Amino acid sequence: MGSNSFRLEIAQLEQGRYRRIAYLKETVRLGAGLDANKMLTEAAAQRGLDCLQRFAQRLDGFVPQQVRAVATQTLREARNRDAFLQRARTVLGHPVEVISGREEARLIYAGVARLQPSELPRLVIDIGGRSTEMILGRGRRPITAESFQVGSVSLSMRFFPDGKFSAEAFRAAQVACGAELEEALQPFAPGLWREALGSSGTVGAVSQLLAASGITDGRITPAALRWCIEQCLAAGHVDRIKLPGLKEDRRAVVAGGLCILYTLVMQFGIDELLPAKGALRQGVIFDLAERLETAESGRKVRVGDIREPSVKGLQQRFDVDLAQARRVQQQALALYRQLVPEAEPESRRELGWAAALHEIGMMVSHHDHHRHSAYLLAHVDAPGFSQSQLRLISDLVLGQRGGLKKLDTRLADSGFIWQLLSLRLAVIKAHARDRLDKAAMRLQRRDQAVELQMAPGWAARHPRTVYLLQEELQAWARSGLLELTLKA
Repeated sequence: MGSNSFRLEIAQLEQGRYRRIAYLKETVRLGAGLDANKMLTEAAAQRGLDCLQRFAQRLDGFVPQQVRAVATQTLREARNRDAFLQRARTVLGHPVEVISGREEARLIYAGVARLQPSELPRLVIDIGGRSTEMILGRGRRPITAESFQVGSVSLSMRFFPDGKFSAEAFRAAQVACGAELEEALQPFAPGLWREALGSSGTVGAVSQLLAASGITDGRITPAALRWCIEQCLAAGHVDRIKLPGLKEDRRAVVAGGLCILYTLVMQFGIDELLPAKGALRQGVIFDLAERLETAESGRKVRVGDIREPSVKGLQQRFDVDLAQARRVQQQALALYRQLVPEAEPESRRELGWAAALHEIGMMVSHHDHHRHSAYLLAHVDAPGFSQSQLRLISDLVLGQRGGLKKLDTRLADSGFIWQLLSLRLAVIKAHARDRLDKAAMRLQRRDQAVELQMAPGWAARHPRTVYLLQEELQAWARSGLLELTLKA
């Protein structure tokens, strides 16, 4: 779900080979619907929802695990995105994840690297409607991945709002673009890569019009871009552009796209930019396939869900007490299996990651560490995770202790309640940071009533833990969400 267009790709992977089954694209211009206060207008939201409704018809019959919907820069910026995402989930029938700029860049590179393999060090560029991603990588490994808040839609709206073209407007747009991309000069310097590729809409559109006009064979060069800009200036207005190969849905944003491309090739010394085969949507599919294979293989990860090393990296970065994290994780998952025996693998993983990272805020301060942990998780870049999923894990970590009122909105989801209860009880049981008796605590659930059963004699030996459990009973009683009782 991009800022300019929404795309649906259905594909099949067989022994690593990619076969497209279906591809749908609609120009939605969601990015043009952000007002001055970064609120998504109702008209733009409705355009997006209408498109998703049509996509939903094509997805009818797919099981949830086989579908992943991701949204990019416009919904990263929109202040009212949560309201839109709720409506989108209802219409599409699947949740929509907002991914960070760096995660978008990583997935773009994954699509390009798999569909256009090479061992040369390469620069991959993707110009979207409201952001531009740059990735430096080799083989399948991205080395540096960044996202910059400049895109063909936003630049066109700012410098060519009435569709008029002038040399002054082109120069001003290029200066603004150059200022945004200036910090990328060193990490993406020409000496670090041997070939430059461009993925997705803007690069593809310009490549097609250059080939159709006989200017190049589709390669994008500084001279070819100057020719394109001259054609725009000669036309004087977007409605009068007559360029072979320029599709109607690209007309309104072509000027902004050309300014970004020209700035990139001049600022980064790109002699020629070649259109790439892969893009974000293929990267999402490859990533989803790896997640599914990891889920099927259980704990013995062969291909590997990249989120697992991301969690380990965060534990290392924030100097987490690994023994304690493991105790809480094992206990939380054991309790969750008792509460929700048929839970989805993804729900179990989310709980496990929350337990693994529940103390990263200790690096900031021991006092209220759960709040520091939640803040870090809500704002960190972690490869493989969407912003939406990180916010869910952040909320679980925020709720590991204290009152429940701070999670009122999230607790409307019954599935979240059982994840949270499992984590809170595991944190209480492991509070002494010592070896755990795994058989000491069991849960029996009947609808919204949960009985916590303690092994004979265990309560007498652990009065402090029982005290904390009594407080936990009161917290849930005040919430009115479930009835929690103790049985010694």
